[in-house]
Amino acid sequence: MKHFLRALTQFFTFLYCKFLWRTLKFVTRKLTGRCELQRICHNHKPGAKRTFKIEHSLKSSKNEVLQSAVAASPDAVERIVDEILDLKKISPDVNLQLGISLQASLFQIVGYRGLVAEVEKLRREPYDCENTDHEDMLLRLWKSLSPEVPLTGRISKQWSDIGFQGSDPKTDFRGMGLLGLHNLLYFAEHDKATALQVLHDSQQPKHSKMSKADWEKNSFDKAIGFSFAIVGINITELVYSLLVSGALKTHVYNVAPEMPSLVHFQQTFCYLMQEFHKFWIDENPCDIMEFNRIREKFLRGVTKQLKNPNMALCPHSPASDLHLINL
Repeated sequence: MKHFLRALTQFFTFLYCKFLWRTLKFVTRKLTGRCELQRICHNHKPGAKRTFKIEHSLKSSKNEVLQSAVAASPDAVERIVDEILDLKKISPDVNLQLGISLQASLFQIVGYRGLVAEVEKLRREPYDCENTDHEDMLLRLWKSLSPEVPLTGRISKQWSDIGFQGSDPKTDFRGMGLLGLHNLLYFAEHDKATALQVLHDSQQPKHSKMSKADWEKNSFDKAIGFSFAIVGINITELVYSLLVSGALKTHVYNVAPEMPSLVHFQQTFCYLMQEFHKFWIDENPCDIMEFNRIREKFLRGVTKQLKNPNMALCPHSPASDLHLINL
């Protein structure tokens, strides 16, 4: 019975998409004098809701020019907007705002695809200790997070002080490649005060002036430590998965007026790193073995937020100049 109902639902969905929806579009255009793209831009302010609707409209069109618009290169966006206006017989002089709105949304759509490609390239690039640029980034990370303590050697147990697992951080970058290092360094250099605070808190009670027994008595301040760098790489994987799945589109479309860039990804990482730090303390774990459970709970919360098209994850630190909270 369940299979029958599912098949019936799929059949009626097909009929709606194939016939009824197109009929409704035709009738609505005749009644309003506006095509679907005009209605979307007129009825919705800039942001994810508008861009999602434009993206769906273009992908669902039977016209090849409209279908291919979402796969265009950034350099071709202005030309494609002109082609769409010409195809819809809309004068750009009379409907100047429509052209501007379409262009902004198309830049967001093709820019998001470009951002995924850029992030994926960094993720696939392995850390190379023979590459001077890679080594320089790693040493800058140490200097930013441990400015008062000189590193005794490239291979050193000191790396564990900022949350790496062994004496050579290279091995910890295998999962996320250079992307993990880029994010950690961005956080350490662009929001240094917050990064140092998170690092300090992650080391408690290890580096607390109180004894472990005294620390645990203060249950309101209790926080089981975690490995800062390892958690940063893990949160990098979390943001990466949101980006690749498309879930992060809501946030990106709401905070990037046009072309999103790697900075938007890095700022999102900084924000979620801070939020995970707070979430970890609030969860008050018994030990580090609870990390996966807490991470999954945190991810569910973020994913739920991103299902609201009016929501933007709002960085509130010097790492970002984004000020959108609830559009």
